[in-house]
Amino acid sequence: MDFKLTVFRFSIFALFLILLFSLACSTPSWLPIKKGSPRKEVSHKAKMKELLEKEVIIIDGQEYVKTSNPMVSEGEGQPKYLYIPVDEYLSKKETYSTKPTGSPPMITRKEVAKMGASPSSPMIPLSRPAGRDKVTIPELRKKVVIVPFDDQMTTTHAEEILGDWMADKVVKEINRRSQQILFVDYQMVKEFFGEKGIAITDLETPRVLHLLNEVFGVHALLVGHFLGPYAFMTKDANGPNGTASAIVKIEMRIVDTLAGKTLKTLSAINPILTTKEKGLFSEEKAKTHAIDLTVTDLTRSLSRELDGLDWFCRVAKVEGENIYINAGSLTGIKVGDVMEVFQPGGGQEVKGRVQISACFGVDASMGKRISGKQPVLNDILKIAKREAT
Repeated sequence: MDFKLTVFRFSIFALFLILLFSLACSTPSWLPIKKGSPRKEVSHKAKMKELLEKEVIIIDGQEYVKTSNPMVSEGEGQPKYLYIPVDEYLSKKETYSTKPTGSPPMITRKEVAKMGASPSSPMIPLSRPAGRDKVTIPELRKKVVIVPFDDQMTTTHAEEILGDWMADKVVKEINRRSQQILFVDYQMVKEFFGEKGIAITDLETPRVLHLLNEVFGVHALLVGHFLGPYAFMTKDANGPNGTASAIVKIEMRIVDTLAGKTLKTLSAINPILTTKEKGLFSEEKAKTHAIDLTVTDLTRSLSRELDGLDWFCRVAKVEGENIYINAGSLTGIKVGDVMEVFQPGGGQEVKGRVQISACFGVDASMGKRISGKQPVLNDILKIAKREAT
C-alpha cells in the first residue's frame, strides 16, 4: 500500500513538472496577450507617438512620411524632400533625422507648416506665422493654394520672379484682411504632382483639381495674370533725375476644386497718377507703388469671395471606429464638434453624423460615428453644431 502511494505521488509530481516545463516554453492560445505579439491598439498608439511631429500623406491608400533628403547637399539632382512608406521610415528613422536648416522670416508660401501626427492623417503643408506655436482661430478656415502670377505678354526669368513676389503679396494681404483662409504651400503641391508625373500646367484639369481637394483639402485654386508694370518717365530739366509713374493690371480667377470650374474672375488696375515718384530710382519706386496699390485693390474683393466659400473637409481614413479627418485645430475644429457626413456627388442628403473626439498634429482630427451610416474614405463632412462651452 505504501509502495503504491509512493508511485502515485511520484506520478503526480512528474506530471506537475512536465506541465510547468510546457508552460515555460510556450504561451497558451487562450491567454489574451501572446508572447511576441503586442496588441494592435498599443502598436497604433506607438506609431502615433513616433509620427507626432512628422508630415504624413496618404497616396492611393498607402501611408508615406515626408522628410528632408539627407543627400540634398550632395548635388543639384537630389530632391529636397523624400516620401518614405511609414513602416520603412519607422525602421530607419535615424537615416532621415537630418533637419532642414534655416526658416523664413515672415509668412510666405515657402514656409511649410508641419502637420504629421498619425499614419492615418494626410499631410497638409500650410503657410502660417513663423515662431507661433499656438494659433487662436475664431472660425472654420478654408484652404487655398495660389499659383505664382504670370505675365500675359512674355515669360522671362525676371517675370517669373516678379510673379512669385506678387503672389506672396496677395497671401500677406489676404492674411491681414481675413481670419478664414489658410494658404497651402504651392511648392509642396508642385513637388507632390511632379513625383506623380503630373505637370503643374495641368493644375486646372478636373482630375488634378480633385486630387488637390482630396489630398490637400484645398477648397479653391487662385490663378493670377498681370500686364506691366509699365513706367512713364519725365526727365527733370534741372538734373539727371526725373518723375516717374507706373501702371499695372492684375487678373485673378478663383477655381472651385470640388466643382472643377471657375467661380469668379476678378481684375484690378491702379490709377496712374497715384504712383508718381521723384528722384533717384523713381521708375523702380513707381512700379513697386503700382503693384502695391493694385494688389490692395484686388484683395478687397478677393477676400470677400474667399470668405464666402462653402467650408467642408474630407474623411482621410477609417480605421475601426476611428474616423480620421483632414482638418483639425488649425482649421478651427474643436473637440465635441458634430459633423454631418455627405457622400461626394450625392446631393444634400445627410448620410450620418460624426462627433470629434480629438485633434492632433497641426491640422488633423479624429471622431466617431454617433448616428447614421459609417463614413467611408473621401466622404465630405460639414459642421453641424458645437457643444456649449
